[in-house]
Amino acid sequence: MGLILTSAPAAEPLTLAEAKAHCRVDGSDDDTLITALIVTARRMAEQATGRALVTQSWRYLLDAFPVGAIDLPQPPLVSVQSVKYLDSAGILQTLVADTDYTVHTSSLLGLVAPAYGMSWPSPRDVREAVRIEFTAGYGAAAAVPNDIKQWMLLQICHWYDNRQAAGEKHAPLPFVDALLDPYRVIRF
Repeated sequence: MGLILTSAPAAEPLTLAEAKAHCRVDGSDDDTLITALIVTARRMAEQATGRALVTQSWRYLLDAFPVGAIDLPQPPLVSVQSVKYLDSAGILQTLVADTDYTVHTSSLLGLVAPAYGMSWPSPRDVREAVRIEFTAGYGAAAAVPNDIKQWMLLQICHWYDNRQAAGEKHAPLPFVDALLDPYRVIRF
């Protein structure tokens, strides 16, 4: 089972201007650094929550189809572009949406399930025989929850103000990670 980012977000949840304003930075000397901190903060927020923040495309690889529905990682699910599998002859086959499978975006984890009266086909017994291409994320930056953006801003400013690798220790930001708690995806 694997998850591969196939198309990174076209934009970040925060602009350079928003981060600079929050950090009270004037001028453009540190624009490259702050831009990199924005990307790092988004990636860390996505890792901590298990969610995709802004629209991005993924490939989910499975060794076989499960008995029932497939939970797709990186919610919220926007759409499924394709469900493919290697048949017994090793030929890549593409299932037909609505005829072979249905997509459910209303639950926390998006689901792909066999269509009514259908079951998943039997793929070839090889690793990564099933390939699902999907799009996930809240959409544009404006749709990302403010709690997550606030967490990002606090992290960015903390990192910006504490750039040294060694030396004086700085206390971590107390209680800041609680901003992400309502958005954490817990898998059982």
